[in-house]
Amino acid sequence: MKNMRTLQKRIAYQLQQGSLDAEVTGITCDSRKVQPQNVFVCIRGNRMDGHVYAEEAVERGAAVLVAERELEGIPEKVTVLVVKDSREALAQLSCAWEDDPAQHLVTIGVTGTKGKTTTAYMIYEILRKAGIRAGLIGTIETRIGEKSILSENTTPEPVVLQKLFSEMMREGCTHVVMEVSSQAEKQHRCDGFTFDYGVFTNIGNDHIGAGEHASFAEYLSCKKKLLRTCRTGIVNRDDKRFPEIIRQSTCRLVTFGCREKADFMAADAALDQAPGVLGVSYRVQGAADFPVRVDLPGLFSVSNSLAAIAVCAQMGIPEKAMQEALSAVRVRGRCEAVPVYPEMTLLIDYAHNAMSLESLLKTLRKYHPKRLICLFGCGGTRARDRRFQMGEVSGRLADLTVITSDNPRDEEPQAILDDIRTGIGKTEGAFVEIADRKEAIRYVIENRQPGDLVVLAGKGHETYQIRKGRRYEMDERVLIREILEESKGNV
Repeated sequence: MKNMRTLQKRIAYQLQQGSLDAEVTGITCDSRKVQPQNVFVCIRGNRMDGHVYAEEAVERGAAVLVAERELEGIPEKVTVLVVKDSREALAQLSCAWEDDPAQHLVTIGVTGTKGKTTTAYMIYEILRKAGIRAGLIGTIETRIGEKSILSENTTPEPVVLQKLFSEMMREGCTHVVMEVSSQAEKQHRCDGFTFDYGVFTNIGNDHIGAGEHASFAEYLSCKKKLLRTCRTGIVNRDDKRFPEIIRQSTCRLVTFGCREKADFMAADAALDQAPGVLGVSYRVQGAADFPVRVDLPGLFSVSNSLAAIAVCAQMGIPEKAMQEALSAVRVRGRCEAVPVYPEMTLLIDYAHNAMSLESLLKTLRKYHPKRLICLFGCGGTRARDRRFQMGEVSGRLADLTVITSDNPRDEEPQAILDDIRTGIGKTEGAFVEIADRKEAIRYVIENRQPGDLVVLAGKGHETYQIRKGRRYEMDERVLIREILEESKGNV
């Protein structure tokens, strides 16, 4: 239990009623999770306004309410603080509640349109190879020691984030690598502490629409915030918007790149291929000089690993640890190779927008497959333009597109497939349409040809499908195993 007077020191507020001497037992912004003597922070969301649930929070025992406007009908015994931005207040209060655990950790934040997850894993694995006990927070999972927790958000809400930092400290972690989404920056989830290192992989036109960002300018502004809240920024010099990315940055800058002159550069990049596995090799030049091999395909794997090398070099990590970790790193759902038959290569990847899908298909095309087959769908209740764009990209770059279902959510699956087909119709690309994802995967496996390279795009690390508000288990790896088992003796 803590006194509210000790928590409120870092926020600007007006005291509407009550006393700062209130004793509190925790902080939440979810009225359903309020416990006796909690602080309840009223958050304005895209769909719901937490101010509406202030009275419910009091009924559940909240001792303090933090809101963006004065509240009516609240019992006098309840303390009410009025702030300008309740999300900022939530982040600052969360840091204070956990006694600022980030001050005792080396914090590494990774942002960008593409490559956040892979780059974060690469940094994490390098640290582990160097004998450093590190934590990981990202899209797929949170890792604390040997424990893995599946993630709900790329970047957790402040209360959860600060608790994770505290738990990492208790488990002996000295470093933490975390993905920083644009929504997290927009919603101030990482306020209250300064990153030691901030990695900016790239920027593209994505996450713009209802419930996300109003414009590209807003999206870029949110991404750039990391370079104002870190001590050292690691930035992709190859990005065409590099001058915009670093404008207004306040950190020391270190650059990496494959094309433009940078502090850490990749030379002699080459594609490597073995049965069922696609990789790259290159030589780091500039601030370091050593060869690198990564069993993940394409130029973006060079760029991601180079970013990891650049940040780890700032921490004095030995070159051997970098080489060994990068040669063995595997990231679930990021160009993840799944063994099927010797004559074909099958990858699972999270590419779920036009930019990432185009980059992926162009990369895979460079390995000269006999046929490049792209199987994908699009999520419901997301920007509709994404469907047309992804359909057009796949129709243009794949030899065969298999249109199937992703997470239709509250939309009719067929309506989503129709939109994708419209996009493919702008090209001369061949396609088939199989709504059931398992049957779509069965189709590409049973109709394989020697030299096929198949990518199942969109689901990646996800192991579920959402239909009409219900979540159903659906892991593509499991589906593949089932198909192979069912096909024994028939193929």
